[in-house]
Amino acid sequence: MHRTAIAACVALAAAALVTGCGHVDEAPPAPPAPPVVWHGFDEGLALAAKEKKPVVIDFYTSWCVWCKRMDQRTFSDPGIRSYLAEHFVAVRLDAEARGARHTFEGRAYSAVELTRRFGVRGFPSLGYLGRDGTIVTVVPGFQTPGQLKPMLEYVEKECYRNQMSFEEFLERRGDCD
Repeated sequence: MHRTAIAACVALAAAALVTGCGHVDEAPPAPPAPPVVWHGFDEGLALAAKEKKPVVIDFYTSWCVWCKRMDQRTFSDPGIRSYLAEHFVAVRLDAEARGARHTFEGRAYSAVELTRRFGVRGFPSLGYLGRDGTIVTVVPGFQTPGQLKPMLEYVEKECYRNQMSFEEFLERRGDCD
């Protein structure tokens, strides 16, 4: 009797493993969000103009601890990665890079000059360009995924065109009409 009970338990366990524990009708897990594809400044702006997408520019330095934390915590977030991939062209600019020249609004700038042109005073800072390539805003400092997502939505929905402040956008819970 004891052997029969053990054999029955083993048979049930094996059947559960083979059939997926009775969850055959469950949908397969969603594919992981694509990684953020970072473009160089000129390449990214050209791509954004072609695809008519807004741009987010990550102004960073190699020594910036909070820049690295933003990579690890914010830009690795699946929701942020998906939203950027679908709605933005992501550009990364080493604010202290030497030698390279970048074109913006018909002028050539070094990375340092371009960083000044955007009014960046600390790192990390995220610059946002509208679909037409004009500067929307620059947000300094480390941001969590929960802090970044509303700003991405604000820029992507072009709420600034309605003279709506970001604070008002937050009060309206993401509605800019």
